[in-house]
Amino acid sequence: MVCKPGSQYSVPDVSQHLVHAIRAAAAARISRQQKPPTPRLLSPPPVFQTTHKVVAIGASTGGTKAIETILRAFPVTAPGTVIVQHMPEHFTTAFAQRLNQICALEVREAQDRDPVVPGVALIAPGNRHLLLQKSGSRYLVRVKDGPPVHHQRPSVDVLFQSVARSAGRNAIGVLLTGMGVDGAKGLLAMRKRGAHTLVQDEQSCVVFGMPKEAINLGAAERVVPLEQMAQAILESLETSTPVSG
Repeated sequence: MVCKPGSQYSVPDVSQHLVHAIRAAAAARISRQQKPPTPRLLSPPPVFQTTHKVVAIGASTGGTKAIETILRAFPVTAPGTVIVQHMPEHFTTAFAQRLNQICALEVREAQDRDPVVPGVALIAPGNRHLLLQKSGSRYLVRVKDGPPVHHQRPSVDVLFQSVARSAGRNAIGVLLTGMGVDGAKGLLAMRKRGAHTLVQDEQSCVVFGMPKEAINLGAAERVVPLEQMAQAILESLETSTPVSG
């Protein structure tokens, strides 16, 4: 505001005030003409993709030692691993606890809807089937009842068939020592969906039944001695291409 001349202000005073007011107004107009600062744009939310790999292992007779051999050789950064070992109810809890004490990665008995994440191995509870399920951008397990398959609950075939459906090329299937045929058809389904498939060789098996059946069906991409199996799994991970979710 510029005051009018009066008893308190002389003409020079008013002139001086007027000059200051004009300058202030000019500065204000310049300020209004300046563009407001560009707000920092937030990064768009990531597009989640399923790029984690899954290792699925099945075993029966002699499998506890074979699974231990593999898991002890896995680094803590190993992919999420799901396991079926033919074993009675409650015994799987103790088996998982013992492995957890001697392995770099976390090993525990699976519970329904547990996430499948790197550094964790989930073992099917005795007398329950274990299945892999895709949920959005991640994998999780389902622990379910159901009739025995090949006289087994948990059944390797039930797990492998679910892995074939849910993970496809994102999976590595491993069939170890065991009696019977459980897991062979499931491993074939995994191979048909693009997964790498490995079976334990006869010399290192306690019982060569399950791996032999898989070989006869054409389900085995590679036949590997037990002491080389962990390395073979890790090599397969490096040569496979993850599939976006």
